[in-house]
Amino acid sequence: MSNLKETHGHSHKVTTAALLITLGIIYGDIGTSPLYVMRAIVGDGLINKQLILGGLSCIFWTLTIQTTLKYVFLTLQADNHGEGGIFSLYTLVNSKNKNRWLIYPAMFGGALLLADGFITPPISVSSAVEGLQILEEFKNINVIPIVIGILTILFFIQQFGTKTVGNFFGPVMFTWFSMLAILGIINIAYDWSVLKAFNPYYALDLLINYPDGFWVLGAVFLCTTGAEGIYSDLGHCGKKNIRITWGFVKLALILNYFGQGAWLLTREGQHLNTSPFYGIMPEWFLPFGITVATCAAIVASQALISGSFTLINEAIRLNLWPKVRINYPTEIMGQLYIPSVNFILWLGCLSIVFIFGSSEHMEAAYGLAIITTMMMTTILLMFYLKKNHYPTYFIVGLGILLTISEGAFFIANMSKFVKGGYVMIIIAFVLAFIMWVMYSVRNIKDEYSEFVNLKDYLQQLGDISKDESLPKYASHLVYLTGGKGDYDVENKIIYSIFQKQPKRADIYWFIHVNTHPSPYKMEYKVNIMKQDDVIRIDFNLGFRIAPRINVFLRKVIQDLVANNEVNILSRYPSLRKYNITGDFRFVVLDKFLSNENDDMPFLRKLVLNFYFFLRKLSLSEEQAFGLDTSQVTIEKVPLIVKQPKDIQLKRVY
Repeated sequence: MSNLKETHGHSHKVTTAALLITLGIIYGDIGTSPLYVMRAIVGDGLINKQLILGGLSCIFWTLTIQTTLKYVFLTLQADNHGEGGIFSLYTLVNSKNKNRWLIYPAMFGGALLLADGFITPPISVSSAVEGLQILEEFKNINVIPIVIGILTILFFIQQFGTKTVGNFFGPVMFTWFSMLAILGIINIAYDWSVLKAFNPYYALDLLINYPDGFWVLGAVFLCTTGAEGIYSDLGHCGKKNIRITWGFVKLALILNYFGQGAWLLTREGQHLNTSPFYGIMPEWFLPFGITVATCAAIVASQALISGSFTLINEAIRLNLWPKVRINYPTEIMGQLYIPSVNFILWLGCLSIVFIFGSSEHMEAAYGLAIITTMMMTTILLMFYLKKNHYPTYFIVGLGILLTISEGAFFIANMSKFVKGGYVMIIIAFVLAFIMWVMYSVRNIKDEYSEFVNLKDYLQQLGDISKDESLPKYASHLVYLTGGKGDYDVENKIIYSIFQKQPKRADIYWFIHVNTHPSPYKMEYKVNIMKQDDVIRIDFNLGFRIAPRINVFLRKVIQDLVANNEVNILSRYPSLRKYNITGDFRFVVLDKFLSNENDDMPFLRKLVLNFYFFLRKLSLSEEQAFGLDTSQVTIEKVPLIVKQPKDIQLKRVY
C-alpha cells in the first residue's frame, strides 16, 4: 500500500496563536448563548428569587455535566486521527458484522445538527441586533431588514472562503469573552447572594418546588447548545487547545450569567422589559457592546455554516447524501464551499427570520433538535467507551447520569414542539429521510449487484486486446468498480467489454475507491493481474477526501512508469517512436430503474423513485469522481430489484 500524499497533520501544539484560533473557531455558538438564555428563563412572568437562583444553578451544573464532563473531557477522547463530529464517532464504532444499526443514530444526529444550522445564525444575529432597540434613537427600528442583510452578506462571502475574515475571529471572540467576564464581575457586586447558585440545592429546589419549574429546563438547555460543535471542530484545533480555552470560556460565561442574575435580583417582583444581557451594560457602553455582540454572532453563524459544509462532505463520502458540487475556495486544509448547501441554508435562515420575527419567538423553536442530537451522540459514545475497554461500572454510571440529564432536557424541550419546535423537527426529518434513502439504496444496489472473478476472464481480456480485427476502443480503458475483493468486478462490466460493444484496448484498468474511517488517509494498492494487459488499483481514501480520480490516477501511473511496472506509450508504431502516450477513456456504468421490475413493495418503490429523483438534482457519476468529461463514456445499466414472474406467453399458429 503506497501513500498518494501526506495531507493532514494534527500536532496542534499549544501556543498563544493556537489558543486564539481555538477561541475564534470553537465557541461561537455556545459563547453567544448569554444573549438570550436568562431572558428565556424569566419569560413573561415576574422576576422571582427562587427562579433566578434555581435557573443559575441549573446553568452552572449543565455546563459542568453536559459540556465539561461529557464533551470536553470524554467525547473529545473519541479522536478519529485528530477529527471529531458525529460521523467521525460513528466510523470509530462501526463494525461490519455487528451494531450496523448505529448508522441510524448517526444519520438522525447528523440531520438534527444540520437543522441547527437553520436557526442558530438567525437567533444569534437577531439577539445581538435587537440591542439597538434599547438605544433611544433606535427605539422603534425594525431590525428584521438588518438581520436579513447581515445573513445575506455572510452567506454571499462563503464562495470566496473565510481565510481573510477568519484571522479576525480569534481577537473578536477574545474581546467578547473578556467583555462577558468583566460585565459579570461588575454586576455580581450588586447582589453577592447570587453566588449561592453554585449549590445544586437551588437547582433541585427549582425543579421540585417552583411552579412549573421542571419546564424551565427548556430555557436552561440553551446555555449548552453549542457543545456538539466543540466536538465537531476537534480537527481544527486539537483537544489540548480546546480544553485549555474552555476553562477561560466557561469562567466568562458563568460570570456573565451570574452578573445577569444579580441584576435581575435587584428587580425582583417586576416584569422583565429589556434583555438582561444588555441591561447589565452601562448606557454609555451600549453602542460598543452591541457592536461586539453582533460581531460575535456573525462568528457563531460562520462556525455553523462551515460545520454544515464539513458535515455534508462527510455524508457524501459515507454515501449518506446525494453527490453535489464541492469547491475549495482557499488553500486551507478542510475548508469547503458547497453552493447548494449554502443556498439552502441561506433560504432556510431567512425563512426562520420571517416566520418567527424576533429572537424571543425563535427561542420557542430552539433546543429540541440539539438535545436530540446530543442523545444520539451519547448512544455512539457508550459504544465507543465499551469498544475501548473503559470499566463497565464507569460506562453504566455515565450512561445513567446522561440518560437522566438528557432525558429531562428532552422532555422539557418537548413543550416547545407546538410553539415552533416542530419546524426544526420537520427540517431534520426531511434531511434524515434523504440520508436514509441514500443508505437504503446503497444496500439495495449491493444486494442486487452480481460480481464475477476477474481471474476467469484474464485470458479473454488478453485475447481481445490483441485482436486487430476489432477497432481499438481506447489505448487505456478504465472502469470504476464497486467490487471489494482483489478480483471482484461487476458482471455488467464484463458484459460491457465483451458483448454490449466489444471494446479492444491495450490495457484494461479497474479502479475501486474505498472510503476509509481515517478522515485524511490517501493510499493506493496496485495489482498487476496480467502484465501490460490488466491492472487493478484500489484507492483507500479518508471520508473527508474528495475522490478526484483523474488527478489520483495520473499520480499512480507516474509512479508505475517511474518503477518500470507499466508501459503506457501508444502501441501504434507511428506514435510509439515519438514516445507519445496512449489515450485514456473511462467507462462509467450508470444505473437506472428498469421497467422490467415487477410490482415492488410500496416502501421500496418509494425509496427507489425518490433516490432517482435526487439523482436528477445531484452531480453525475463522472462529475462526482472528478473525471474529465471529454474522456468519459456513460453506459446505462438497468437496476432490476424484482425479477418479473414467469411469463405465461403462448404461441399460436
